[in-house]
Amino acid sequence: MAFPYMEAVIGFMVLMYIFETYLDIRQHASLKLPILPKPLVGVVSQDKFEKSRAYSLDKSNFHFIHGAVTILMDTTILFFGVLPWFWKRSGDFLVHMGLNSENEILHTLAFLGGVMIWSQITDLPFSLYSTFVIESRHGFNKQTIWLFFRDMFKSICLSILLGPPIVAAIIVIVQKGGPYLAIYLWGFMFVLSIVMMTLYPILIAPLFNKFTPLPEGGLRERIENLASSLKFPLKKLFVVDGSTRSSHSNAYMYGFFNNKRIVLYDTLIQQCKNEEEVVAVLAHELGHWKLNHTMYSFIAVQILTFLQFGGYTLVRNSKDLFLSFGFDTQPVLIGLIIFQHTVIPLQHLVSFGLNLVSRAFEFQADAFAKKLGYASPLRAGLVKLQEENLSAMNTDPWYSAYHYSHPPLVERLAALDDSDKKRD
Repeated sequence: MAFPYMEAVIGFMVLMYIFETYLDIRQHASLKLPILPKPLVGVVSQDKFEKSRAYSLDKSNFHFIHGAVTILMDTTILFFGVLPWFWKRSGDFLVHMGLNSENEILHTLAFLGGVMIWSQITDLPFSLYSTFVIESRHGFNKQTIWLFFRDMFKSICLSILLGPPIVAAIIVIVQKGGPYLAIYLWGFMFVLSIVMMTLYPILIAPLFNKFTPLPEGGLRERIENLASSLKFPLKKLFVVDGSTRSSHSNAYMYGFFNNKRIVLYDTLIQQCKNEEEVVAVLAHELGHWKLNHTMYSFIAVQILTFLQFGGYTLVRNSKDLFLSFGFDTQPVLIGLIIFQHTVIPLQHLVSFGLNLVSRAFEFQADAFAKKLGYASPLRAGLVKLQEENLSAMNTDPWYSAYHYSHPPLVERLAALDDSDKKRD
């Protein structure tokens, strides 16, 4: 008797939903606490705490509903054989259009087109509610309904433009890969990731946001001096109009080798009280670069990608696996989808491990900024960003350990204070 792969996958999905819902309940209880954590008393204003509490509870309630609907749809799709049914219907569509349904590339693209339409329809109500109800209620949403749908249209167009050649390449590689399939797939994805990381900020991101050079002045001079002191090869310094869509703030770096760029959200500049706080936040980000965190993360992703493709090559010819999910053929894309479902347990463990590493990196980057003399403005900047973004002040330790890639504010401030005490 064949192993019931599909039933095992559904069973684990349900178990993980129950476990994560338990964590969500714990977090919800923490969010309902009416008092600030002791380390934040006198640091965070009571008004901001009440606003962040209301915002976090709204998002938590929404998450419960969204999660329940998602698990119901996912398990229904698997249990009732919607995937194989839809695969067959996409083949019938090709025949109706006078195209060859035996062509796996065409069949896969037709299948993905239907999946994209379904995803847009099912995700749209949640996206609209999140953006125009929750985010608007708490003063974050700045985009109009027209801008929302324009962004969605652009995203669909990009998927239609970029998706087919990538999907076609993957199918050909799998069909022709032979014993070195894992290496070929990893090599293709490696090159693709490099190309996309190069083109995205230059060609794609400007389709959604406006990037302008940071004006000459004290802030620009401070950032350039900081970058120069660390030998960071800064070539361009931009401000992005994040405020056209949201009041949330951020900053990031991109680029390869000696062609680095820094991007500041205009909201970050607006929210920080002074230039020193903005520079302190960037000192933290530059710490990631100086300590090679970005390189380590990239290498880890590449290793995990290779291992995933190695695992896929081991199971892609398993007829029992495909039959368990209702398929009497073994299409490349379906094999990848099924494989992703079967390794969900490992994915959760890997994600947890990566979060632990990421949290350690955040502490190290904070300590790096402190060594540069930015301890006080970094503390002020972290508190200010926590307040302005209405981030959760009370967090459940189990929930944050499992979900957060960044340590909670209380832990980051405590780590900065501990280093002071050790030095004393």
